[in-house]
Amino acid sequence: MARLPLSSLLSLVLALQSEAPAKPSPLDAVKTWLIQFQKLESSGAVDALAASSYDLLVVEPTGTYRSAASFDMATMVATLRKGRKGRLVLAYLDLAEADSNRSYWQKSWTPPSATRPGTPDFLLKPDPDGWKDTYVVCYTDPRWKEILRADLARILRAGFDGLYLDWVGAYEDDAVAARIKAGGRDPAQEMLGLLGEVRRDATQLRPGALIVTQNAPYLLDVDPKVAALVDGVAFENTWYSGQAEADWDSDQGGDRPNRSGDPRRSTEALLAQYQKWQAAGKPVFTLDYCLKPDHATEVYAAARKLLFRPLVSRSALDRLTGTPPPGLSPRSP
Repeated sequence: MARLPLSSLLSLVLALQSEAPAKPSPLDAVKTWLIQFQKLESSGAVDALAASSYDLLVVEPTGTYRSAASFDMATMVATLRKGRKGRLVLAYLDLAEADSNRSYWQKSWTPPSATRPGTPDFLLKPDPDGWKDTYVVCYTDPRWKEILRADLARILRAGFDGLYLDWVGAYEDDAVAARIKAGGRDPAQEMLGLLGEVRRDATQLRPGALIVTQNAPYLLDVDPKVAALVDGVAFENTWYSGQAEADWDSDQGGDRPNRSGDPRRSTEALLAQYQKWQAAGKPVFTLDYCLKPDHATEVYAAARKLLFRPLVSRSALDRLTGTPPPGLSPRSP
């Protein structure tokens, strides 16, 4: 991806928007949504998702895994979309973490440890939340950006309606920030620039491609014009979280209340920040992890009161949730 100054990218996006008549976003009509990140290649998994009642589905682009290189992503997207009129299908893409199970991972690469970078040296450290085979990267590195561009192209050519971007908050990670600052750059501004590059490339490949970012609620405070680069925002763990790598049936997969010692990460502070995104015209999606039905009921009621689009699932995210939004059954056709 060619690096352009953030100001140029924002100016380009804003100019294009001002030239075209304002149109409602397809996300405006989304009331319910679901994420599934694993086991999509299992027998019946795609059909089960297609038969559900969710307006928006966020899924792994399974064909980017080395073990599933022959997986037909285009057929999956078409099947999911046909299951419900007007349904949107977004592909998960991690902006700042590499996965050793993806097809881009080379045999010559070595994973980083907690004390040293890997090879290539843009691999900085293991995932801090405990997800295995996943490594934080320096997202400004041109080699990593080329990997992102290749995956982005493959995903959108399969017919996805857009991208669901994770690890946008990497600019706040200490190891990442230190590497970027050592090069004389500002981590937050570099993330904004990367978002601009991704949006530019995505919309060139698929006009109207949607961009939804996950987490990084305070990025809006860095520069409010960043709202021009995204169509919606999603946030995890506002009320309850779960443990990484917990199996679906594990009692560690949810129900951990948000008791953050960081005032900026408290439920109250996060809700106030989400409302800033709403005021900027962006739909807010929330994702919490609960096992107990009463916790799920609590989350749905609180989120909907604020006009968010909530989802309650388990941290494994490998099947249809057993705690769907009110009015939908776990296997609702």
